[in-house]
Amino acid sequence: MNMFNPHPAATPMTGRRVLGAYAQEIRAECLRYLRSPSFMLPSMLFPAVFYLMFAVVLGARNSPDAPRYLLAAYATFGVMGPGLFGFGVSLAMERENGLLTLKRALPMPPAAYLIGKMMMAVLTALIIVLLLLVLATQMAGVSLAPLQALHLTLVCTFGALPFCALGLLLGTLVKGHGVPAVVNLLYLPMAFLSGLWFPLSMMPSFLQQLAPVWPSYHLNALAQAAVGFDTGSAWPHVLWLGVFTVIVCAIAARRLRRHG
Repeated sequence: MNMFNPHPAATPMTGRRVLGAYAQEIRAECLRYLRSPSFMLPSMLFPAVFYLMFAVVLGARNSPDAPRYLLAAYATFGVMGPGLFGFGVSLAMERENGLLTLKRALPMPPAAYLIGKMMMAVLTALIIVLLLLVLATQMAGVSLAPLQALHLTLVCTFGALPFCALGLLLGTLVKGHGVPAVVNLLYLPMAFLSGLWFPLSMMPSFLQQLAPVWPSYHLNALAQAAVGFDTGSAWPHVLWLGVFTVIVCAIAARRLRRHG
């Protein structure tokens, strides 16, 4: 130890070490959730089972376009879950049991913890969309061009990010044991009110007017456009989702800095 400086400054991490820290945190988060059946199985099976029931068994009886419409709708529904549950519920639990405090004390970039959870949600969303595409094309008779399938995959995979932001905010607002109930109270009504279960035209007019408030409405519009339905210009939906994600992330980050 330098006798003139008993508390020398820590050696800054090199760029390679910083990237390595991010990569290790992403790997750890992804492995943790891939090895957690209580998270992965419901996340993947719920949208798949609903699609089999309503698109494969019942959909074609109502309209030949129903399986294609429900593919986009259930892809949107499916990618909401990893962000809200995998991000929000786990963050609230880890804040309550002290793991987040431990993570902050470790010599790692401050954002690595959140980036790891975000990438876990994006990877899970990708798996869900690919599973639904297989069901739609192999069992429901949906015909998509390769570019349409790629478009839907990209839209819904990165469409998980606004729900990561919302999950992050919920994780800073609600205590660990109460957050699953709060997330469920938001998740299912938001899906219903966004037209994911059936077209908004079948709903009362006042609910149709409230639909654009929800991020799932805008993501569903982009997903429907990806599979060939006309939902108008994509830019208002992209802009709304981008602004929503930035604002909600900023509020959540501020709360996290203040309250831990």
